[in-house]
Order: sequence, then structure tokens, then C-alpha cells
Amino acid sequence: MKCLIPLLFASLALLSCKPAGGPANSSSGKPKVALVMKSLANEFFQTMAEGAKKHQAAHAGDYELVVNGIKNETDLAEQVGLVDQMVSQGVQAIVIAPADSKALVTVLKRAKAAGVLIINIDNKLDADTLKQAGLSIPFVGPDNRAGAKAVGEVLAKKLKAGDEVAIIEGVTTAFNGQQRKAGFEDAMNAAGMKIVATQSGQWEMEKANGVAAGILAANPNVKALLCANDNMALGAAAAVQAAGKAGHVQIIGFDNIAALKPLLADGRVLATCDQHGDQLAVFGIEAALKVLKDKTVPGDQQTQVDVITK
Repeated sequence: MKCLIPLLFASLALLSCKPAGGPANSSSGKPKVALVMKSLANEFFQTMAEGAKKHQAAHAGDYELVVNGIKNETDLAEQVGLVDQMVSQGVQAIVIAPADSKALVTVLKRAKAAGVLIINIDNKLDADTLKQAGLSIPFVGPDNRAGAKAVGEVLAKKLKAGDEVAIIEGVTTAFNGQQRKAGFEDAMNAAGMKIVATQSGQWEMEKANGVAAGILAANPNVKALLCANDNMALGAAAAVQAAGKAGHVQIIGFDNIAALKPLLADGRVLATCDQHGDQLAVFGIEAALKVLKDKTVPGDQQTQVDVITK
């Protein structure tokens, strides 16, 4: 199996495979599915969007697709607004990668009350918050904890017991970020490493760059930086380079985005975890279409993750 990422979206844009708006049932009778993602500045979600659009193009007779996302990882109000907008446009299903595991539950409850099917992908909604809201929303996606543990175990083989390591986690209220942090901790604790710092890079390259620089300055003996996504791994790699520690501090990431491949190839990043971003939305869309067609009760579906090294 398998530098800065260009910001292809300078401002939030609504990208649609079909014209937005229209009644709940189009003249063709095809269901309309909305994909609501997180930051379109993140290559991972650009890849997710492209995968979804290719799937729709190959199944144009089966459904219509509206693809959209927010400007940055923490723009919760904008994502809430997008969900409301999709309901008002009459979609039958929303496949969502929520920016926050709790904050999106209220608007998703409104959407479900309006008769819209909700499928949760990428970042799992908080179970307790769903229960309190009286909601059951299926999750289609990977086991982030197991994936992070697996890539952490690759790192552990390059270190020795007692070595100092640090974790750069994602948005702290995001369930997938929490699970990746826990998976990193599982691997490091099992191998006897010393976790000397854990800080959030909020999933973003520039923020992670600053966090990594601070960790390296405060902890000169750190031997590895465990990053909860590849965007942050890119920022961490730049910080390691700037600190003159290239080759002395190992880095791992999560997502297997294209921009990371040169760093994997030359050793600046040791490993990452591929959750198949180009197919992740497709899995959610296919689950939604099956429920709409068969009128079945949706359930959770675990998808594949793979460790990627040089």
C-alpha cells in the first residue's frame, strides 16, 4: 500500500456537482446527497471531495451530490450554517465530517427532525451528547485509536525505552483527535517511552509548526514528535529542520496526504496512517444511498486503515 500545501480555497466556496437548490425530489426523481466537510484548506478534505465527485460522476443516474466545507478546522458556526442550508435546499441525506464532536449535534437533530438522513464520517460524534439529544446517527469510518497505535508502534521500533517523545494533537474536542492521541499514548506507554509534552496544533500546519518549535526548545532531548494528522506533521518537520535537528527527531503523522510523500521518501517523516481519504466520503455516501433505497435502519461501519512507511 501505500513546502506548504497550497490554499486552493482562499475563501469558503460551495462546490456542487449539480446546481444548488431545488425541491426535495428533483425532476429526475434521484435523491440529493450533501457532503459537509471540515477545512477545505486541508489537502485531506480536498482529496475527500474529489473522491466523492468522481463517485457521483460514475453513478450520475443514481443520485445528485452537493459538496461543501468550511474555511478552517475551527469554524463551527459556518459548518452549522451549512447543515441548515442543506436542509433548506431539500437534500435527502447529509454525510458529515463534523468539525466538533459535540457542537454539531444540535443542528443535526434539527436536520433529522426535518426528515434528512444523517451519516457521520471521519470524526465520530460524541456518544453521550447524542444520547442526551435522543439521537442515533451511524458512524462510517476508521478506528482512529487502532490506526494511531499501529503507526506509533512503527516509531517505537526506532527508539529505546526511556526516550522522550511529544504529541501534537488535533482539536481537543474532536473525537478522532482524542482517539489518535490515545492510540499514540497506547504505543508509547507499551514501549516504555516518556511523553514529555502534549499540545494541540488544531490540525493546522502553521499552528503545529509553532507548537513543535516550542516543544523542541523546551525539551532538547525529545526524540520524536507524534502528529495527529499529516498537515501538522508537515509543520513539525519544518520546525525540526529549522532547529537543526533533522535526522535526530523522528516524526509520524496520520492521513497519508500527497504533500507528505516526499517527506516519507527522504526520511523527514517516518510513517503515517492511511484512512483512504479519497474513499471515506464515498463509503458514507454509499451507506446513505443504501438506507434511502432499502429503508433500512443504518448501523455503524468500520473502514480500513493502513500504516504507510518509506
